[in-house]
Amino acid sequence: MMLCEWKTFSTDSETYTLETFEEVVGDEFEAMMFKENEEIPAYIWTVNYCIIVKKSTKLFTDISFEKIPRNPVCA
Repeated sequence: MMLCEWKTFSTDSETYTLETFEEVVGDEFEAMMFKENEEIPAYIWTVNYCIIVKKSTKLFTDISFEKIPRNPVCA
């Protein structure tokens, strides 16, 4: 499901509001995509990046963000 409005989501240790997310990645939110029956988005688009949200589970569920430039400049 693609959303053009922010939907707050949580891991076991962190709640990601729009403000928290933008501070962590250093860019402005544009859209997010959730896979079926998931509470954490799979992808988040910002002005300059497509971000892959990677879940990791050991003792607690946590996530990391992998930033991929959206508009690379080729010289």
